[in-house]
Amino acid sequence: MARLLALIRKEFLALLRDKASRMVLVGPPLIQLLVFSYAATFDLANIPFVVINEDPGFAGRQVVARFAGAPAFRLVASLPSTEGMAALIDARTALLAIHVDRDFTRNLLTHRPAPLQIVIDGRNSNTAAVALSYASNIVLDYDAEWAAMHGGTRAAATLDVRAWYNPNLLSRWFVVPGIVGLLTFVVTILVSGLSVVRERESGTFDQLLVTPYRPWEILLGKAVPGLVIGAGEATLIAVVAVFWFGVPLLGSLLALALGLLLFLVSAIGIGLMISSLAATQQQGLLGAFLFLVPAIILSGFATPIANMPEAVQYVTYLNPMRYLMVILRGTFLEGDGVADLLGQYWPLALLGAASMTAAARLARRRSE
Repeated sequence: MARLLALIRKEFLALLRDKASRMVLVGPPLIQLLVFSYAATFDLANIPFVVINEDPGFAGRQVVARFAGAPAFRLVASLPSTEGMAALIDARTALLAIHVDRDFTRNLLTHRPAPLQIVIDGRNSNTAAVALSYASNIVLDYDAEWAAMHGGTRAAATLDVRAWYNPNLLSRWFVVPGIVGLLTFVVTILVSGLSVVRERESGTFDQLLVTPYRPWEILLGKAVPGLVIGAGEATLIAVVAVFWFGVPLLGSLLALALGLLLFLVSAIGIGLMISSLAATQQQGLLGAFLFLVPAIILSGFATPIANMPEAVQYVTYLNPMRYLMVILRGTFLEGDGVADLLGQYWPLALLGAASMTAAARLARRRSE
């Protein structure tokens, strides 16, 4: 145990011996957390829109007032006709245009259909869909209020929407838990991915092999610093997510800690495999990023795995990030405990055992 602790201490000193290395481990993840959490959002605010209100009646003014007073919309222009509408949308000055027909109020008062035209910029389909959803909600609310006040007929079937786990449908509640796993993955892969290759490049790895250390002791000594640093990064980012961004942590802390521990073992094993295969630190960095990019894309962090091609879905079962995303969002938003996440724990444990075994064999083969 004494010599194992000495090896672990040596690894920590190699990582933390200078101020620059310490800042790289702490500063960039926090900066990335703030940037991603504020920038990677699907919610829209201050949607610029233009109004063409040809209705002289009060109903047209009421509809326009509802859009202008909504926090998500910002009126940029009022036009007398549709003549200048296309130019404003083409120049991206306005995202959508609301055209109120001249007979809008008359049709409502006579209980006839009163069309309200919305022209929207569809170049960004996701933004257009969200903005159109906001606009539809405003019009439906106005329609229901008009029917209640003026004795009109409402549709027999109406929607009563309740969003479980995220009542206000805040995209930050969806994104930030995923960022906890993403940044932990990046830091752990980089730390473990350079551990062996750094010593091989400096010539000290061969000296380590002729010491009394057994292969499993060398592997454990390389893995523990990555495990401690990864766990510290995950804890720090989770605390910021809860207390700074207000994301609820409803589930069991034990379930979250167990999931992170199993994930870190898998990530460290992958990082050590990359480090064992690389001959230089530059190759180690390139190998780490070559693995990170597809792993993040195929994790379900931004796009649902169910929407991917079936063949790709089978590939995601080899990605530890896939299981961590379920664990993080389950413990943060759904209130999951250990029993609820057993189906995610055992694949992570298998991946961790397989990756650590492969890393040990690759390191032994490269040293022969």
